Amino acid sequence: MYLAVLLKVAIYSLVANKLRSFLAVLGVIIGVGAVIAMLAIAAGAQSQVMGSIQAMGTNLLTVRPESRGGSSGVRTGTEQNLTVDDAKAILNEVEGVEQVAPVVSGRCQMKYYENNTNTSVMGVAVTYLPLRNFEVEKGRLFTNGEEERMARVVILGPQTAEDLMGTEDPIGTTIKVNGVNFEVIGVTKAKGDQGWFNPDDNAFVPYTTAMKQMFGQDYLREIQVKCENQEDLNTVQDAIFALIRKRHRIEPGMPDDIEIRNQADMINTANEVTGTFTILLGAVASISLLVGGIGIMNIMLVTVTERTREIGIRKAIGAKDRDILRQFLFEAILMSAIGGVIGVGAGVGAAKLLSSMTQFTTVVEGHNIVMALLFSAAVGIFFGYYPARRAAKLNPIDALRYE
Repeated sequence: MYLAVLLKVAIYSLVANKLRSFLAVLGVIIGVGAVIAMLAIAAGAQSQVMGSIQAMGTNLLTVRPESRGGSSGVRTGTEQNLTVDDAKAILNEVEGVEQVAPVVSGRCQMKYYENNTNTSVMGVAVTYLPLRNFEVEKGRLFTNGEEERMARVVILGPQTAEDLMGTEDPIGTTIKVNGVNFEVIGVTKAKGDQGWFNPDDNAFVPYTTAMKQMFGQDYLREIQVKCENQEDLNTVQDAIFALIRKRHRIEPGMPDDIEIRNQADMINTANEVTGTFTILLGAVASISLLVGGIGIMNIMLVTVTERTREIGIRKAIGAKDRDILRQFLFEAILMSAIGGVIGVGAGVGAAKLLSSMTQFTTVVEGHNIVMALLFSAAVGIFFGYYPARRAAKLNPIDALRYE
């Protein structure tokens, strides 16, 4: 009953001063809307980053030659580059390894009649495309036989296929790669630009073909290693370091001549970066909410001054200080709550509008909405308490004499 009376009085007060109430609520609307929109942007960024990492494959380690070297650029007593034999040794000798995929790469000029494009050509093992979550939209993957006999076959990324052939079906056609004929046997499904790497603007050939017939090299750019379990990533990583040190005859005390990128470390780093980004955006947006709270406090101070005689009359007929405190504090909380609810709607709408107008995906999370509403209520309590306390402490005699 008492709460209903407080609500009725608070609503009457807000309606009696519509413009003033709207201006007070507007600051909270902007603040909460900004918080929701900014957090949705941050959550969307985190989702895209994590999606890009997961799209690369799961339970993966990437083994690469260490980029450091001595003054001459050559390490004494070690093999500077990874070899196919290293990849085979990792598969056969390291426990917990499910698959390996040797990789070489280089830029090549591709031509189909009058159309040509310069793109990255990756020489990969049969296991590479499934290991990295590539799917074939048209055609097929390499076979072990094609890998063994160094067949001149190529799988195109969808962007590369479009650049060369437009809408023509590429399967079975012959294209020139650095002047050499290759048969197109497949086109991968689109994965989208992942920032540092666009898997759709790419081409894949058997690594044996790439090493012997295209790039003329006997070393690898990297070895992709798929572990049986994500929990074993660090254990397998340590075992690979030990194996390569032994194979490359690296003496104790000398640095490793390889580096290993751990997918779990990439995920943790991405979470840390996006977490910091989220905190920063949330903090910036929260400032506008605090400004909205200051607006509520100013409006409530004006309201207390205007209603001084009302306060005096209520005290004269028996209202206690706590009753006056509750009344004005409730009004401040109500304004803040109304602003919070409308602000949530505005923030969600802004996030959806951004997604519809751009290719950036925003993610509105339920706990962020709850947090924003609780924060807006806390702002109402914090900034409404001083005006409410000031009203409660008014002397009834002085209040009744106020003109």
